[in-house]
Amino acid sequence: MSKVIIGIHGLGNKPSKEILKEWWETSIKEGLIAIGKPQLDFDFKMIYWADVFHEKPLDEHISDKNDPLYLTEKYVPASMNDIPEEHPFRQKVLDIVEKQLDSIFLNEDLTINFSGIADSIIHRYFKELDYYYSIDNPDSGNPDINARNVIRMRVLKELDHHINDDIMLIGHSMGSIIGYDVINYITNEIDIDTFVTIGSPLGFPVIMGKIAADRNIFLPKLNKLKTPEAVRKNWYNLSDLEDMIALIYRLSENFDANNRGIQVTDLIVHNNYEINGEKNPHKSFGYLRTPQMARIIYNFMVTEKMNVFRRIKKRWKKLTRFYRKRLTKNYDLKIMN
Repeated sequence: MSKVIIGIHGLGNKPSKEILKEWWETSIKEGLIAIGKPQLDFDFKMIYWADVFHEKPLDEHISDKNDPLYLTEKYVPASMNDIPEEHPFRQKVLDIVEKQLDSIFLNEDLTINFSGIADSIIHRYFKELDYYYSIDNPDSGNPDINARNVIRMRVLKELDHHINDDIMLIGHSMGSIIGYDVINYITNEIDIDTFVTIGSPLGFPVIMGKIAADRNIFLPKLNKLKTPEAVRKNWYNLSDLEDMIALIYRLSENFDANNRGIQVTDLIVHNNYEINGEKNPHKSFGYLRTPQMARIIYNFMVTEKMNVFRRIKKRWKKLTRFYRKRLTKNYDLKIMN
C-alpha cells in the first residue's frame, strides 16, 4: 500500500491537463520547501474535467489578451515581500452574513426558499455547477449521457485505480463540490484517508440545498449535511477570508461528523497568489502552497512511513521474543543435561 494525492480542479476553462498538473505539483513543492521539507516525495494525480465544457484549453503561449484562449493567471512563485494580514473584523462580518444567508435561503429540512432566486444565483455565478446538475451534456449531444456522469466517472475511475492505496483527495472550488458529491456514493467501496477542500463554496445555502435535494434527504429538522462516510481520518477545509467563493468559510457549522466521528476541521489561511500586481485569494496555486496545506500533506505522507516503521518494529520485537524463548529453552535444557 502506498500514498497518493489526487486533485480536482475548480471552475472555468484551464490550461492543458499536463500543464495544470505540473503547476499543482510545483505549488505543493513550494509549500513543502517553505516549511523546511524540500525532500518529501509524493505521488500526485490530476482529475481534469475542464474539457467537458470547453472545446480547447487555455494556452499559456498566447500573448494576445483578446484571444479567448489567453491564460490570464499562470503559475508564478510567491512574492518574497508578501506579508499575511489578519482580518478579525471581516471574520465577524462573514459570520453574520452566513447566519443571514442561511435564514433567508434554507429551511430546517434543507429545502430552499426562493428557489427561483437560488437557481439564478447558481446560473450567474456557478455556470459549470448549473451544467453539472443539468440533464444534458452541453457538448456530447447524447441525451443518455450528462456532464455530471462524465465527470463522476473520471473521479471514480481514478479512485478505483488507487483502491488499495491511502488516498488524499483535494478539491478546489467546484472541485470540492464534485469531490463531496462522488465520495458520498462510495461509502463501502473506496476509503478516503484525507479529504481537503480549498476555496470551497460548499457552505453556501443554495449549494447545500442543491446537494440535499439531489440526495433526496429532506427530513424534519435535518439542518446539516454530514462528512461523507468514505472519509476515514480527516476532512480539512482551507479558506482565505478574502476569497469570495469561500465566503462561508466555516463548514463545521453546516456539516456534522460522519458515523466514524470525522468532523470537518476549518483552517483560515493566507492565499498569497499574485500576478502582475493583481491578487487572487481564490487561486488554487496560492492555497496549495500555504503552510497549513504543506503540513497536512507532510503529515499524510509521513504517517505512512511511520506506520511502516511501526510494523517493522512490531515484527522485529515478535521475532526477538520468539528467538529469545528458543535460546532460553535450549539453555535450560543444557543445564538440565
